[in-house]
Amino acid sequence: MSEAAHAVKIADYPASSEVTLDLRPFLHPLFQGLNAREPSGGISEFTFANIYLFRHAHEYRVSILEGGLVLITGRDREKTFFMLPLGLPEKDAAKRLFKEFSFMKAATGAQAEFLRAAGYTALEDRDNFDYLYSRAELARLPGRRFHKKKNLVNAFLGQYRCEGMPLTDDRIKDALRILEDWSRESRARGDYIAAKEALEKAGPLQLCGGIYYVDGKPAAYALGEELGTETFAVHFEKGIGGIKGLNPLRGLMQFVNMSFAEILPSSYKFVNREQDLGDDGLRQAKESYRPVGFIKKYMITTTAP
Repeated sequence: MSEAAHAVKIADYPASSEVTLDLRPFLHPLFQGLNAREPSGGISEFTFANIYLFRHAHEYRVSILEGGLVLITGRDREKTFFMLPLGLPEKDAAKRLFKEFSFMKAATGAQAEFLRAAGYTALEDRDNFDYLYSRAELARLPGRRFHKKKNLVNAFLGQYRCEGMPLTDDRIKDALRILEDWSRESRARGDYIAAKEALEKAGPLQLCGGIYYVDGKPAAYALGEELGTETFAVHFEKGIGGIKGLNPLRGLMQFVNMSFAEILPSSYKFVNREQDLGDDGLRQAKESYRPVGFIKKYMITTTAP
């Protein structure tokens, strides 16, 4: 175990440690360094906030491999998986991991190419590709490609008075109220638990966002963090209806998407809006904003498809 990992009490593999806030001083700089290597940012899972907030949903655990590599393990449904955000271990250690887990998740293209050459099966995990957008395009919605979106925004602003503000500590209660109303309206828990904790611990996790009021009432918010020096990742975006017949999908969320991109610093060239998880409706919505590319992820197994 490295001295830094020992200081925060991350177990050596095959033992593992819970993902707690105490691990942030060690893991956050490692993820920052990893994402800074790519102009468009890295994989959205690989931030401390993301690993921490979804630790229950994916049963994340953390270990240190021989040589100091960070290993993240988890479970999706009945399948166990591992992730190696900071690099691949030597051959025998990799063999052991593939024997003890169902698959490797969120592998990069370079990792997939290397492991494919070593005899493993590497498949594109399309449902988990991150959508990458031009911040400038989202902020302006220019031209015919965004004509329908811009019309929805204009119609919304013509009917409602909407005010955007930074999501500061004193407005967290309003954002939590939006989240609770969203949960009731959608009749699905979705990422509710992670979204709630993200608001409650936005300070320690160094998340930032904006909140939007329609006719003086809290109606929507966006929350995320830097993912590389040129990319901002939006982790959560929630909006509600019920305000004078407001339909959040008919203008409000299009306005939030546009407005939030507009207030982001111009140093961010890209906005990462994460994956669609194979949901047809979500995929259609994300594709309608004309992504400029994807952050591809791969699933690695020992067996042929």
